[in-house]
Amino acid sequence: MKPYKFQPYLKTTIWGGYQIAPFKGIYTAQPNIGESWEISGVPGHESVAIERGLIGDVDFGLNLTQLIDKYKGLLLGERIYKKFGNKFPLLVKFIDSRQDLSVQVHPDDKLAMERHGCMGKTEMWYVLKADVGSKIYSGLKKPITPEEYEQLATAPAVNGHSPMQDVIATHESHQGDLYFLPAGRLHAIGAGNFLVEIQQTSDITYRVYDFGRVDAAGKPRELHIEQAKEAIDYQVWPEYRTSYDSTKPNSELIHCPYFTVNRVVVQVAAEVDLHTDSFVVVVCLWGEANINGIRVKQGETLLVPASENVLYIFGNATFLTATM
Repeated sequence: MKPYKFQPYLKTTIWGGYQIAPFKGIYTAQPNIGESWEISGVPGHESVAIERGLIGDVDFGLNLTQLIDKYKGLLLGERIYKKFGNKFPLLVKFIDSRQDLSVQVHPDDKLAMERHGCMGKTEMWYVLKADVGSKIYSGLKKPITPEEYEQLATAPAVNGHSPMQDVIATHESHQGDLYFLPAGRLHAIGAGNFLVEIQQTSDITYRVYDFGRVDAAGKPRELHIEQAKEAIDYQVWPEYRTSYDSTKPNSELIHCPYFTVNRVVVQVAAEVDLHTDSFVVVVCLWGEANINGIRVKQGETLLVPASENVLYIFGNATFLTATM
């Protein structure tokens, strides 16, 4: 079972930019592309397998759910298939923010299951590019109570400034920065960031503040102030940016119950065994290489089946790998 490439789902957003298509080597007139869903099992937006350079590839055109149904544990790993069935547990994206995204929060598994019948959303960001002065908003910089949050979130903005902006921790953004965002953490991607997002498969988002923006019809986008009240983690943490050793050719970035993410740098050749019985998602950040017989270049993403998950890499490139 060779690795799979999928057709990316390019999503136009009101805050989207212009970097995703050229980064991926795609020519398109689609405007304001804010997201490229690289691997998705979200119903209605399941990734579709594309040409892998195999003659008579019988899996060409199948979507991710169909592939899982066909190969089950061989693709996902027996442990993961037993837990998730035909639902792919991760969603992988590129995000390009020409404008600030809304300040938002995601529910945890318990609250999401109670309210929406689905999993919650823990995620991570790896910054690929950041304009000078761009910001990442993550966490609280001072303690507030749920009642104080509600007062701040419903207070009118003064000269375009909301009181919510005074309590959210703001960080200067730089290439290579890493943020882990457990469910419950208030966060927003500031204007001028281009990044990779790896998350649980969930599209449940509660918007708390949207910088006074309006949609294409001139109406303010819906906020979810009351729904977010119970979802927010009100604890203040000493550090919100995650550190890692960037000098290593294989560095573990995040290890949590929902995913493990490594940064892998290859020069000429490498054999990478992540010691897992899971599938491996490989996101190519820079360069070009051959992985287990499939060519991959900057901006492309592979799904390596669990049955063949030792990576034999030839080339010069930098990757993120995601497993479970």
